[in-house]
Amino acid sequence: MTHIDHITITAPSLAVGVEFVARTLGVTPQVGGEHPRMGTHNFLLKLGDSVFLEVISPNPNAPKPERPRWFELDNQKVNTAPRLATWVARTTDIHSTLAACSEPLGNIEPLSRGQLSWLMTVPSDGSLPFNGIAPTLIEWHTETHIATKLQDVGCSFVGLEAFHPEAHRISALLQSIFLEGEISVAPLPVGGQPFLIAHIQTPNGLRKLSAPNFSSSGRA
Repeated sequence: MTHIDHITITAPSLAVGVEFVARTLGVTPQVGGEHPRMGTHNFLLKLGDSVFLEVISPNPNAPKPERPRWFELDNQKVNTAPRLATWVARTTDIHSTLAACSEPLGNIEPLSRGQLSWLMTVPSDGSLPFNGIAPTLIEWHTETHIATKLQDVGCSFVGLEAFHPEAHRISALLQSIFLEGEISVAPLPVGGQPFLIAHIQTPNGLRKLSAPNFSSSGRA
């Protein structure tokens, strides 16, 4: 059984990604840390006791890793717009969950940030399975979920909408990993650009977080 763990905003720099979240939600994420193995760093925003938002970008002060960075971060340019790129599903047994999954999600990699450590599925080429609509799997090696240690700024996760031309494969994937959580999957026309919309309750009301200029119609 899996649960939605966090949603991931990718950006060419943390400043750009944090500004995007602050403009959209009206709250500012807090400093996270560095991922030495991937050459990235992040900011975090609490969305509940076991769910959070992550803003992640390449770390300009870290050596470029020998392997491709995760979340397709090597494909970004200076002017690439920040976006809700993908989401992460939590499991207590990543090996059995991946074995049961109806689609390949990558290799299981040991990762860390400061005192935190976990296992995560990462494709060897750094790509996002199904353009980020399929989840990344994570198995935390912590006593309590890291969201419990984040500052509470009054935001909560409401739900996630996923749009993809092969929605039936996404739905089958979620069933295969026994996902529990608020997520819906809807089809797009053949050739349509996949995207996600996260619904988040904020001190400023219910807000939608996606990619700039995207709506549930799938058109800019």
